[in-house]
Amino acid sequence: MKSIKREQYEEALEGLHTELIDLQHWIIANNQRVAVIFEGRDAAGKGGVIKAIEAPLNDRYVRTVALPKPDERERSQWYFERYASHLPSAGELVLFDRSWYNRAGVEPVMGYCTPAQHKQFLKDCPQFERLITNDGLILLKYWLCVDQEEQEERFAERAKDPAKRWKLSPIDIKAREQYAAYGKGRDTMLRATHTDYAPWYVVNFNDQKRGRLNLIDHLLKQLPKRESPGRALRLPKLRDKPHKERIPRGFLIEETF
Repeated sequence: MKSIKREQYEEALEGLHTELIDLQHWIIANNQRVAVIFEGRDAAGKGGVIKAIEAPLNDRYVRTVALPKPDERERSQWYFERYASHLPSAGELVLFDRSWYNRAGVEPVMGYCTPAQHKQFLKDCPQFERLITNDGLILLKYWLCVDQEEQEERFAERAKDPAKRWKLSPIDIKAREQYAAYGKGRDTMLRATHTDYAPWYVVNFNDQKRGRLNLIDHLLKQLPKRESPGRALRLPKLRDKPHKERIPRGFLIEETF
């Protein structure tokens, strides 16, 4: 399949952004709690699609959660505890850039958890998700898939580009040889944690622009039909002439552009 052209991508994304704004109005007006999980291999495109979703939204009511590795205190807690504290409140959309599913992917593959902990997670996870969805939370789970050849091209681009090099971590480099193991772990995860109340959706991200559009379109279709925010507001005229901004001398920076 040919890569989507930038003009076509931007036009389609603009339309989806309009729908995302309507979605946010619906979430806020109805005190909904929506959490979206983004999982996938390194360099699959999780950050890019999250930014595309956030771009048109009011940042007071949308959050991205990308937790670092747990500290000593967090490692002693119930596994789901630190994730549960980041779930959305009423009127809020939360986007998880990786999630509790670390224990189904990177942790067992890289040896950061024991086989027993992995097995227990696969047993407990559907129960945890049943509890939060029974309480009214809407949970959507996406796996972004990418072939190893495409993944290697993205790694190479990151390695060469100083602006992207920070994205390439020592763990990413070490995990390159575990492509097949990650695939096996993904399949085990999908079979154990795909439920009618918290299903998995897999999106082809070999073409990141096309993947973003398909994922956002699918996400919008999973939620109830929404009403637009209504007609444009009519602002009353000012009583006086518009004022100029007057800044005390010495505070305004010199303009260089």
